[in-house]
Amino acid sequence: MTTREAMPYDLVIVGAGPAGLSAAIRAKQVANAKGVDLSVCVLEKGSEVGAHILSGAVFDPKAMDELIPDWREQGCPMAEVPVTENHHWVLTRGKKYDFPHFIMPTFMNNAGTYTGSLGNMCRWLAGQAEALGVEIFPGFPAAEVLFNDDGSVKGVATGDMGVQRDGSHGPNYQPGLELHAKYTFFAEGVRGHLSKQLIRRFDLAADSQPQVYGIGIKELWDIDPEKHVPGRVIHTQGWPLSDAWGGGFLYHQANNQVALGFVVALSYRNPHLSPFDEMQRWKTHPAIRAVLEGGRRVAYGARAINEGGWQSVPKLTFPGGALIGCSAGFVNVPRIKGSHTAMKTGMMAAEAAVDAIASQRQSDELTAYADAYQSSWVEKELRMVRNTEPLVAKLGGTVGTALAGATMWAESLGIRMPFTLGHKPDHEQLWRKEHCHPIEYPRPDGVISFDKLSSVFLSNTNHEEDQPIHLTLKDPTVPTRINLPLYDEPAQRYCPAGVYEIVGKEEGEPRLQINAQNCVHCKTCDIKDPTQNINWVSPEGGGGPNYPNM
Repeated sequence: MTTREAMPYDLVIVGAGPAGLSAAIRAKQVANAKGVDLSVCVLEKGSEVGAHILSGAVFDPKAMDELIPDWREQGCPMAEVPVTENHHWVLTRGKKYDFPHFIMPTFMNNAGTYTGSLGNMCRWLAGQAEALGVEIFPGFPAAEVLFNDDGSVKGVATGDMGVQRDGSHGPNYQPGLELHAKYTFFAEGVRGHLSKQLIRRFDLAADSQPQVYGIGIKELWDIDPEKHVPGRVIHTQGWPLSDAWGGGFLYHQANNQVALGFVVALSYRNPHLSPFDEMQRWKTHPAIRAVLEGGRRVAYGARAINEGGWQSVPKLTFPGGALIGCSAGFVNVPRIKGSHTAMKTGMMAAEAAVDAIASQRQSDELTAYADAYQSSWVEKELRMVRNTEPLVAKLGGTVGTALAGATMWAESLGIRMPFTLGHKPDHEQLWRKEHCHPIEYPRPDGVISFDKLSSVFLSNTNHEEDQPIHLTLKDPTVPTRINLPLYDEPAQRYCPAGVYEIVGKEEGEPRLQINAQNCVHCKTCDIKDPTQNINWVSPEGGGGPNYPNM
């Protein structure tokens, strides 16, 4: 058995996204103010900080103003483009209708927000953290949770390097490192593979609704400068979706670029639906095409999004650690924002941890973090919109949106709705293939619409080929024994990266081929597989997409 080196820290944080970096910075700030010598380490599975970060993004600076009040003056790239215009379009097949903003509650206004690259913002936050003495290790995914004899979390171990496809040790084999901590924060983002294990082990979701998700598919375009309006924000709903709900966005960001994307709720029923192809079809709408014509697509990516809201937030703490950010799910779905809430939860957890360490109470569970969340603006913000997603999911885009708007208005005026609607897990929502109509998607034209493989190329995705496949099957017979005959194996379509293919049908011996090298780490397969047979685990460090400014 290989012996792993162990490194002790006061605080270990898994994930260098907005939540993890905000936790690291706040921990150092509070420790310095208390005169406490605090060691903090952040692990990041991407090749660099920001490599796996993907968001629209329209950024609410509320938490950043608390964390680093002079962030604008310090040159944070997110401050470059304030939002100047808000538009909401309802699309039909060939037309668009402007939805008046005055109908929406005031908190839906984007006044005071910014639009830009969340990945670049995280790179800037990493610099702020390192200046405070935080150690950040990119390319080191946390692959295993470590436990003390009493069952509390002891820390994490990083993945081994140089393991070959058959599990043997290659010539460049290096064992992973153990990082031991007084507290370990899990800030892995949506559907974190270690967070998922911890939620099960400590039964953290016992008193909450199931988490539900959407898949967000994003492209970055250089467009004609004459069409570019810095700070213009456009959201769309309606066409082309008919078997699902969701919508699109176009954000005019810096340098004549537009970030555009399409979100499909993973509660959809039709197994023939392809979120990627819905996004490509959406771009052909005359109103969207008009923005893109004459431009050039320069980046592509995809990521799952938490959509469960207030009622799906699990218990946040357990012996030895806590869930922060999207590992727990704090996205405000109608506002299409979650970075500010993720940052604030990281900050609250850090304050609780430093206080416990400074008081030599590190054996305690961080209930102060959970208490802080319950009295925070994060909890209030999510509670106010808790019925929006389930109303739209249950009643559709027209009726559901109208009722959701009414409940948000009432909540914003202090009228508490006497009910909280629940969720059903996304993987339980698919209908059998014979009960749904097939969807014929137009062929990509290579100008406005594209195929999956050319899109994945723009994500700069790379994995060491001779490593164990990180998309594991609990039962390798299920894809062809159950998923193919019942659902026409929907993994072929819900994956936005062409990872899953059914081959051998012509020969009468169909099998599922997994092209793991294409995986952009969106986690959709782990969420939507109807038999929950796919388990996403961390690949070798540095693998996956390398987003430059998403």
